[in-house]
Amino acid sequence: MTIFSRYTFYTLFLLLSLLSTTRVVRAETSPAAPLAFDTDVALRQSQDSLGRPLGAYKLRNRTGNVVSLSDFNGKPLLLSLVYTSCYHTCSVATRSLAGVVEKARAALGKDSFHVVTIGFDTQNDHPATMAHFARQQGLDKDENWFFLSGDRDTVQSLMQNVGFTAIPSPKGFDHTVQATVVDGNGVIYRQVYGETIQTPLLVEPLKDLVLGRPPTQQAESVVDNVVRRVRLFCTTYDPTRDGYRFDYSIFVGMFIGGMIILFASYHLFKEIRYAKKLGRY
Repeated sequence: MTIFSRYTFYTLFLLLSLLSTTRVVRAETSPAAPLAFDTDVALRQSQDSLGRPLGAYKLRNRTGNVVSLSDFNGKPLLLSLVYTSCYHTCSVATRSLAGVVEKARAALGKDSFHVVTIGFDTQNDHPATMAHFARQQGLDKDENWFFLSGDRDTVQSLMQNVGFTAIPSPKGFDHTVQATVVDGNGVIYRQVYGETIQTPLLVEPLKDLVLGRPPTQQAESVVDNVVRRVRLFCTTYDPTRDGYRFDYSIFVGMFIGGMIILFASYHLFKEIRYAKKLGRY
């Protein structure tokens, strides 16, 4: 092999080595592909949260004051997570939730449960943006609906606690659309899914919790307790108007049944008296 041929060979070898090294470096330093949102995994994580105690996370309300989620113990809590720069899904889901909350309050009582919406995009969701989001949804005057935000670590821990999944995407976030029902003791009781929530799916678990909640520190009279339980027991879902109504047929049935028993007892008593007169007894 001549000197020129050797030189050409080594030159080609070095060029090929350099190209190979460059390809490896490019492969190693190329940005990772964005994570895909796996619906099955997200649903499983959400359902796995049932029965967990909700942590006493400290967040800030629309005025910047610190609020602990444990402050809502004693009554059922309805919790949702949104990001305020979402102009479609989060707004639609919040307005749908507001419509069902209104029906639930009409059936169960205005102060029978709390509602909390938390911004999970911690870079952009803070007290001012949460206040603006509340105004956009027409909920800024609702005294029992709280819009909260927090720091990254707190919100991430909360999301894991309630089984909420959110993955960054080119348009913002791909995330679970869920409303979490928490009982009066701060334990996660039910998950309800979808942008548009069917009324019974949310009201029925709240109704169960209101009927079975332990007594609060504020004393409740025996009469008030009976009235509340009778009212809730007789409140039934009416699909024709997608709302709850007081079912008087229950009382009608009880009255008719009572009259039948009274009538039968009266005639039985008369028969016994007549039999005694004849000396049969």
